[in-house]
Amino acid sequence: MKSLLSRFLILFSALSVCAASHAKLRVVVSTSQIADIVRAVGGEEVDLTVLMGPGVDPHLYKATARDVVAMQRADLILYNGLHLEGRLAETFSKVNNQGRKVIAVGESIPKERLLASADYEDAHDPHVWFDPELWVYVVAAVGNALAEADPAQAALFAERASLYTSKVEALAVWAKRKIASLPEERRVLVTSHDAYNYFGRAFGFQVVGVQGVSTASEAGIADITNTADFIKKRKIPAIFVESSVSPATIERISRDSGAKVGGELFSDALGARGELHTGADGEKYDVGTYLGMFKYNVDTIVNALGR
Repeated sequence: MKSLLSRFLILFSALSVCAASHAKLRVVVSTSQIADIVRAVGGEEVDLTVLMGPGVDPHLYKATARDVVAMQRADLILYNGLHLEGRLAETFSKVNNQGRKVIAVGESIPKERLLASADYEDAHDPHVWFDPELWVYVVAAVGNALAEADPAQAALFAERASLYTSKVEALAVWAKRKIASLPEERRVLVTSHDAYNYFGRAFGFQVVGVQGVSTASEAGIADITNTADFIKKRKIPAIFVESSVSPATIERISRDSGAKVGGELFSDALGARGELHTGADGEKYDVGTYLGMFKYNVDTIVNALGR
């Protein structure tokens, strides 16, 4: 009996060690854009917590008590950086000092490829996901961070990161082909705030954001009047609201300028996972994914400005 009990205890101990060695990697991310990469690269090997859901403005987001607990328990914390999550900076610093691994994946992009921020001196525009050619740097940074945190799965993460990268690269090709149908003189994108400057540079749009790069300050009367005058002068047919910013300012500019509201674009957050939109060509886009969100935005812009 004693021998049998000893064998049981040895077996139980071995199983416990095995289970512990294959425990899921606990990862906390700030935005839904980064979460989409982690889901694609980390898969079932990752226990993922996302701080900001659909429609949440990262410029204004403050950590909750639950967020802090999740970060304190995490093996890895990933955030965009470049001042996107301005009000979380202190929290990230504190948990990093407590021994958590905290990485600003957006800061993996070479500085010479970043745009200057109009809001912060000596800072960069944080909305890097709107240029797929820049976003591949972030995919690589996420893949490397996951591999370093769980070396046993490094090869698997690398394989998935490569596959995801190829999809992002194909997205850039698709977008350029889609936008080519839009005459250059119509490539003027007016939105709530300056989230689309990387998009404009990558795809040849003049971008006008009523507010600055950050949404921390509201647009003034002069901003609204000047934007409406610009729209009338250029005869811009459509302007756009954003999913994470109040539509009030754009709706007022629409009334003042005569331009229609061409649709709602996703800017600082993805949509809800599984939320499908049908494009002009009948393709369905899951706006809860980075690829689907980007295609939906491009389709919406081209459809509204091309009329």
